[in-house]
Amino acid sequence: MSDWTDAIIGERMTVDGEFSDRVAASRFSNAEWDLIMTATDLEIERADDPEAARIVANTENVASIIPELETIRAQTASMAGQPGGGSRDSDGGIVDSLKEALGFGSDDSETIDQEALAAAEELTQAYADALQAHLEDTGSFERARTAYRDG
Repeated sequence: MSDWTDAIIGERMTVDGEFSDRVAASRFSNAEWDLIMTATDLEIERADDPEAARIVANTENVASIIPELETIRAQTASMAGQPGGGSRDSDGGIVDSLKEALGFGSDDSETIDQEALAAAEELTQAYADALQAHLEDTGSFERARTAYRDG
């Protein structure tokens, strides 16, 4: 049911801009945040109840991309000429990185950074809360709720 977000794309862009300060203050870079949001599905709980409906961040796929955050940091450091850019054993580049982030050909022995996962889950829910508040402030939440329910 992620097509409902197409109905509120302008509002999402506004919230993205407003939320950028929160991302900048977090432990995540913009590139890391983009990957986290790609792995996050926004859903509306209790979409049939206008009074109880709430936007939530479904982060069940985020754990699979957490190891990739280190790759992004290493690539960013490498591009900036900082040490530590070559910490990855594979030289497969961005395609291999994306495959691994999506769970294809990944090394199951990699451990998940639980602190990074918790921080990502907290930040994505904060984004969902900010989006809902914005939609309510602009009178667009009902349209979003209806699009989600009917989608």
